[in-house]
Amino acid sequence: MFDMTKKIPEIIAIDGPAASGKSTLGKKLADSLGYLFFDTGVMYRAVTWAALQQGVAVNDECALVKLIDRIALDVHRSSKDDGRGCDVLVDGKDVTWEIHSPEVDVYVSIVAAQPQVRQALTQQQRRIGQAGRVVMVGRDIGTVVLPDAQLKIFLEASAHVRARRRFTELNARGEHESFEQILDQVHRRDEIDSTRAVAPLCPAKDAVIVDSDGLDIEQVFERVMALINSNTND
Repeated sequence: MFDMTKKIPEIIAIDGPAASGKSTLGKKLADSLGYLFFDTGVMYRAVTWAALQQGVAVNDECALVKLIDRIALDVHRSSKDDGRGCDVLVDGKDVTWEIHSPEVDVYVSIVAAQPQVRQALTQQQRRIGQAGRVVMVGRDIGTVVLPDAQLKIFLEASAHVRARRRFTELNARGEHESFEQILDQVHRRDEIDSTRAVAPLCPAKDAVIVDSDGLDIEQVFERVMALINSNTND
């Protein structure tokens, strides 16, 4: 575990592609350090969910920005012991699990790729992160949202491994989708995330790349904790 005689980075950024294990690692790390866990992806998912619910076209940038302006979007510490990393509320409604539906999976990268949407949500994310004592997870935290984070991790995994993890997660929740469909979604999301004009998915120049293929969450967690121990000063 972490040597508490050492100075812990106040801001830890974890980036990586879809289903790479960022959220699981981030939550475990935040719990261990007593930090706020904030997965920024839930904001984009919540906006996508709200757009689908309200009939707003997911490729209409202006309409999406107006949607963001009129809905109350909140992220709080987890209030339930059901596997969630945090509570996600839209206009006071708990949508924590609804925003992880297969339908949202299909459209969230399209929503997140739009510059004005990212700008509107990045300001909120940065404000929360700059308060410190936070583990923030996303796809552009180390490069755009919090470029001054003291520790930046880029978590990698092969598309096949990530699709298998997502397949297992959905089945555990009683949602049935074929592995081939999920793998196709992972490939398409990777393409959208890595080629978008604004804040494309890529490691920050000073990020430490951790490949999670062949590792379980405990092994990834211990590797990152060892990294924190080895890179902090007395």
